[in-house]
Amino acid sequence: MKNISIIAAIADNYAIGKNNDLLWRLPNDMKRFKELTQGHTIVMGRRTFESLPKGALPNRKNVVMTSMPEAIGTNAFVCTSWEEMTDLTEKDPDVYIIGGASVYEDALSIASRMYLTWVHADFDADVYFPQIDFSQWEEVSRKDFPADEKHPYSYTFVDYIRKNNE
Repeated sequence: MKNISIIAAIADNYAIGKNNDLLWRLPNDMKRFKELTQGHTIVMGRRTFESLPKGALPNRKNVVMTSMPEAIGTNAFVCTSWEEMTDLTEKDPDVYIIGGASVYEDALSIASRMYLTWVHADFDADVYFPQIDFSQWEEVSRKDFPADEKHPYSYTFVDYIRKNNE
């Protein structure tokens, strides 16, 4: 059984991006993202892929969901539907959905896990994470971190699993 996980950093007001860029830099969040996704498949939308400063993320199978497959270079797999994504990742036991908003929205109904970093601030943004129905999720882990010299905002790592996950 494939584990489809959502991984995201979300502000208290659900902001996740502006001008095709991140709203904050939290080194511990980046480290957690790398540790969780390294060696696995990551799935993202075209704009998220285009926002990666060095292109495809190394040591991961990069899959881009887009209605414009011709817009993606050769260092990523491209699909136009969730069915195609499932076919492309059939041998991968763990798949991580890394954004953007519309990909997250679609993934909320099929994901079995969420690895969220809640950034404790409100941001002006043009991209927001979709609202989560927390009645469908069970919190299994939480770690709080204060702001410090490398992390301008306090934040919390929270892991969830889908309730009645069969």
